[in-house]
Amino acid sequence: MAKTNAGRFFEDYHVGDVLTHAVPRTVGGGERALYHALYPARHALYSSDSFARACGLAASPLDDMIAFHTVFGKTVPDVSLNAVANLGYAEGRWMLPVWPGDTLTARSEVIGVKQNSNGKTGVVWVRTTGRNQRGEDVLDYVRWVMVRKGKVDAPAPDTVVPDLDTVVPAGTLVVPEGLRFDSYDFDLAGERHRWGDYEIGEQIDHVDGVTVEEAEHMMATRLWQNTAKVHFDTSARPDGTRLIYGGHVISLARALSFNGLANAQMVVGLNAGAHANPCLAGDTVRAWSEVLDKAETAAPGVGAIRLRLVATKGGAPFRLRGEDGKYVPEVLLDLDYWALMPL
Repeated sequence: MAKTNAGRFFEDYHVGDVLTHAVPRTVGGGERALYHALYPARHALYSSDSFARACGLAASPLDDMIAFHTVFGKTVPDVSLNAVANLGYAEGRWMLPVWPGDTLTARSEVIGVKQNSNGKTGVVWVRTTGRNQRGEDVLDYVRWVMVRKGKVDAPAPDTVVPDLDTVVPAGTLVVPEGLRFDSYDFDLAGERHRWGDYEIGEQIDHVDGVTVEEAEHMMATRLWQNTAKVHFDTSARPDGTRLIYGGHVISLARALSFNGLANAQMVVGLNAGAHANPCLAGDTVRAWSEVLDKAETAAPGVGAIRLRLVATKGGAPFRLRGEDGKYVPEVLLDLDYWALMPL
């Protein structure tokens, strides 16, 4: 019997399958240092223990995207090892902060399958949950991915497309226990703009850009243990390029959004997301945001703000779709999320 794992192909997935992912990962200050080296991340709550304590937390938790990348990486060998592309996200919620020393595990349930018309690939939907060493849920989200078929003549499964919420209801967002922004230090945070200063429909050009380097991308995929072939192996794509991991683009765009959204401190909800076009080494990532909604929370001084974050590889800001309704070629990412901000 073969001892190696070739990964699952589209015909290997069935609705209701539960996938327990190897290998548990203990995260610590090293992940924070590497994260801040890979991305220009500067949000104060994730940078300073003293700032976090002044906001009611015991210390500075690890960046919300560290939790996302770590859990995501656990799923790759079972979900997207033979992926063509990761397509989108929905119904994501961060339930608990991740602290240095926590050990994260992940499991996924297959909730949808649909063969593509070319008969060579199909789309698989999974709901993934990340847990800490106490068995507590820290993160939960749905994603869908296009996966190759191992045998082109394998029969197509019955199509099941899950009915997903377009928005995580504001009332279900989890504010970390103890978090309060009623004594928030705007000078240390880097900007004076608070929740009340933003209007629904407002658009923000984040101005800065970051050129994606092959070496940094490869370091990131190794850090998150993301073994998808399209990120590592130049023979996995017809044009011989390595596709930049979509989460790498998410973190770059989130970090760039600091300029204009420095007080959007914690990501707590992921409403929707699409990797609109491929990103390759040498592309310069820029970002802009649009305010989609706002909501108050029960925590002292804490508001929730719903944002669209768009990453591009050039072109004028605030251009998303063409007249045909499709994403314009320069758009890399369209992400809809909730963040916590001082009122």
